[in-house]
Amino acid sequence: MLDVNPSTVCRLVELAREFHAQEQVVIPTSSGDASEDWHLQMLAAHAGDATLDEFRSVVADLDPDQQQQLVGLLWLGRGDYTLDEWKTTLSHARDAWNETTADYLIGHPLLPDYLEEGLTLHGYSCNE
Repeated sequence: MLDVNPSTVCRLVELAREFHAQEQVVIPTSSGDASEDWHLQMLAAHAGDATLDEFRSVVADLDPDQQQQLVGLLWLGRGDYTLDEWKTTLSHARDAWNETTADYLIGHPLLPDYLEEGLTLHGYSCNE
């Protein structure tokens, strides 16, 4: 069960698509895990980007458990876990949680697809 509002996730999907569509966004080829800082290095060049700022703001407005669910949706949609492993997924997301969740998420170039797939597996859609 999701505690994060699916419409909020869909808004983040839109913002991520807009951000990643920019030509100057360069994503490293290896992404590592939530405890690494590769995403901070990549995003440093985008300070002041309105789309990135809004993405960060939406994520920051969520409670930590909701931010962890976003990470869980990323991992679920990416195929790291199955829906049957949702509790385990959230446990791992809780262990990896830190205050850079928004940057960790936006650092994944396929984030919109992963979030949408995670929502779909939970029975939600951004197309409604």
